[in-house]
Amino acid sequence: MSRDLLIEIGTEELPPKALKTLADALLQHVTDGLDAAGIGNGEKRIYATPRRLALLIANVPDSQPDREIERKGPAVKAAYDADGNPTKALRGFMHSCGATPEQLDTQETDKGAWLLFRMAEKGQPISTLVPGIVDAALAKLPIPKRMRWGASDVEFVRPVHWIVLMHGSNVIDGEVLGIRSSNRTRGHRFHANNDIELADAGDYAARLKADGYVIADMVERVESIREQAMRTATELGGNAVINDDLLAEVAALTEWPVAVAGEFEAEFLSVPAEALIRTMQDNQKYFPVVDANNTLKNLFITISNIDSTSPDKVRAGNERVVRPRLADAKFFWEKDQKQPLEAYIASLDNVVFQTKLGSLGEKSRRVALLAKQIAVKLGADEVAAERAALLSKCDLMTDMVGEFPTLQGVMGKRYAQACGETEAVALALDEQYKPRHAGDSLPQSTIGQVLAISDKLDTLVGIFAIGQKPTGEKDPYALRRAALGVLRIMIECRLDLDLAVLIRLSAQTLAGTVDTTKAVDEVFDFMLERLRAYYLDRGVSFDVFDAVSALRPGNPLDFDQRIKAVQVFRQLPEAESLATANKRVRNILKKAETGSDGIDESLLQEQAEQTLYQQLQALKTGVENLFDEGEYELALTRLSVLRTPVDAFFDSVMVMTDDEALRRNRIALLNQMSQLFLHAADLSLLQQPNPQEYAA
Repeated sequence: MSRDLLIEIGTEELPPKALKTLADALLQHVTDGLDAAGIGNGEKRIYATPRRLALLIANVPDSQPDREIERKGPAVKAAYDADGNPTKALRGFMHSCGATPEQLDTQETDKGAWLLFRMAEKGQPISTLVPGIVDAALAKLPIPKRMRWGASDVEFVRPVHWIVLMHGSNVIDGEVLGIRSSNRTRGHRFHANNDIELADAGDYAARLKADGYVIADMVERVESIREQAMRTATELGGNAVINDDLLAEVAALTEWPVAVAGEFEAEFLSVPAEALIRTMQDNQKYFPVVDANNTLKNLFITISNIDSTSPDKVRAGNERVVRPRLADAKFFWEKDQKQPLEAYIASLDNVVFQTKLGSLGEKSRRVALLAKQIAVKLGADEVAAERAALLSKCDLMTDMVGEFPTLQGVMGKRYAQACGETEAVALALDEQYKPRHAGDSLPQSTIGQVLAISDKLDTLVGIFAIGQKPTGEKDPYALRRAALGVLRIMIECRLDLDLAVLIRLSAQTLAGTVDTTKAVDEVFDFMLERLRAYYLDRGVSFDVFDAVSALRPGNPLDFDQRIKAVQVFRQLPEAESLATANKRVRNILKKAETGSDGIDESLLQEQAEQTLYQQLQALKTGVENLFDEGEYELALTRLSVLRTPVDAFFDSVMVMTDDEALRRNRIALLNQMSQLFLHAADLSLLQQPNPQEYAA
């Protein structure tokens, strides 16, 4: 018979940021344990609150299935001596199995005959297995530092007070983390701090909610908090600023969430909204409120863990504790502005960026040199680019960013605006860090794009030059993110820049600091690998990428245009035949004599080679012009007409003829055709198209 299996670990308050990770890991390890024991199971539910980790697993049978155990013994030739008596190896094997010679079977394999012992093992009841499975799962949880409590040697992330193990209506009697299991859970610490006896495992969540003031399902709590915050903000005439990470953290801090609105003095609104929002979110776990224009209001929403009979006292308490936090932000804002942003430049020389690469001041000056050159290439304001780079790290020296490091860039923009820097420079100071994470927005201003590229390239080239490139999962300088950020900006912002050239320019700014000889090529190759990941994530097939990558185009925007062109070409009816022809041509050229002569029209004897030559001459100039203009898609589409003459050529013309002059001439003809296609990509690397893919 199959029933629901309930496992609950009741604890002191668990670390909120680790709650979901712990719950997910517990589910994984318990499931692994059930699978290893051969115990089938069905739908799984995770329950996690500050005081409990719980799992409900459906359709768990009463016991393991009976199974046949098979143990492999010694080879037959090693099992008996010359007189046919069991050897020491066989006697040891029989003793370990509790078997006699008559109970052993023989198995023939390609390596000879071996002795086997088979026996039927009756499946153990679930009640016997679950405590051990749970203990093993808890031991594997990702807990950096375990703690002890009382006089016990038991260790866990927090002290454990109760254990629930149930299989349907049956209590599984066992000991986990030194505590005897039962069917008694506990309710909310304040609303229902008493035992709640469960009649059936499936009653768990409903009983806790109805009798215990506990919403055990974390997803349900998240949605409850979201709905309450939005509704409360609407009642206040605004909208709640809801950050998903904060939402999850607040849900991990509460078992019975109740929204409470609060207010603070309007005078604090003189501080940049970003700083006020950050202190409310990070320090107080509040949801700020903005108006219809996204302007911060002097209101907030807190989530209480109790349904208080005196909500006004809860509100007043939260208003009282947030005031010093806001006052600190106001103090930092005013103190930091006692000198202009550029006054912090000098102090950057006293802060180490990286021991071998110098100070933040040196990095800023390198970035300024590179930014100025990139701005010239883009026809942008080189003075603004250089100014933004020199000021780019100044806000790291302010008290505000010292208190709230995640505001770097944001406060740089605000301080720049306050001291009269141009809007282009101010905006670039914020945009330099974009994209901050996967899926993040990109810099929208040209100077912001220039600064972001320059700063990231300086880091990439410098760190590679000192031999600290990423290895495996280790990437302490976030170089993978930096590389992808540069590529995304160049491609998605349509910047016509040669990456290979920019890497060399960055290396030049490091001359005299470190040896960048090897770093230039290493960084370019590293970024090509990130580009591969970028396109594969967007559904571009590996062979399309390889076809373009084989030519190592240095301009990411140009690379992108080639990718799109090859994707379109690959869907043409002629694509498969021409890709195959290019493979054949490439193989011929690899084996041919180097330095083939130009095409001698008088040596074109066969009709097929004459036709191919004429078609190539008719297409050559126009197609090459299209390639030069970056019109790869149109150029490849026009070249697709070569399918028929190319097929005819290979059907009727012997390329590797004994006549050396004819052979060299035909090789030259094929080389000309190959070189035309190679203006876009190496089509010989394309795999056979998938008809279903194109039908879609």
